[in-house]
Amino acid sequence: MNIALIGASGFVGTAILKEALDRGHHVTAISRNSGNVSIINDNVTLIEADVLDPEQVTKAVKGADVVISAYNPGWSNPNIYEEFLKGSASIQEGTKKSGVKRYIVIGGAGSLEVAPGVQAVDAEDFPAAIKPGASAARDYQRILKEDEDLDWTFFSPAFEMHQGTSGVRTGNYRTGLDNPVFDENGRSILSVEDLALVIIDEVENPKHIKERFTAAY
Repeated sequence: MNIALIGASGFVGTAILKEALDRGHHVTAISRNSGNVSIINDNVTLIEADVLDPEQVTKAVKGADVVISAYNPGWSNPNIYEEFLKGSASIQEGTKKSGVKRYIVIGGAGSLEVAPGVQAVDAEDFPAAIKPGASAARDYQRILKEDEDLDWTFFSPAFEMHQGTSGVRTGNYRTGLDNPVFDENGRSILSVEDLALVIIDEVENPKHIKERFTAAY
């Protein structure tokens, strides 16, 4: 397949890029600076684009079978809330204009429900440092749910994805929808390598069209 991957040079994007290439797909790796994309071979097409410009997104993803957005303006960005929403809306609009129907968004875990009617981002113990970015992803998921044109999927990572068994691809995971997936120790954890596995599995065998899902061990 031809996969258009936005945010291909980031932490999550790099893992998805590697997984897709290892499984024989062609990837159009889209980033602000193509020099930051760490994997380059004959199955990678590098494109520099400003995701805040829908026209640039349209041009970059045109002809793809699926668009995967691993866009993140940076957790330390003081304007992460506004930029995440603006960039995500631009990517969504650009994807529509390109004619690509399949759109997968790597969102946040903050919108997962930790109690009836209570999302993680609104819980008292949610880390303040990442709350603006998590709130943006939560609010964008609400916007995306109203899109009737795209065959979209919103993926919420495990709570401890960044603190997981980094560097390890186990090949195993369990999925859920609106609630976190916890292990026997009450932890929601997944390595970024297995997150990439989850996403490319969804690309190859779509099971979550027009819905959100999550995964963990």
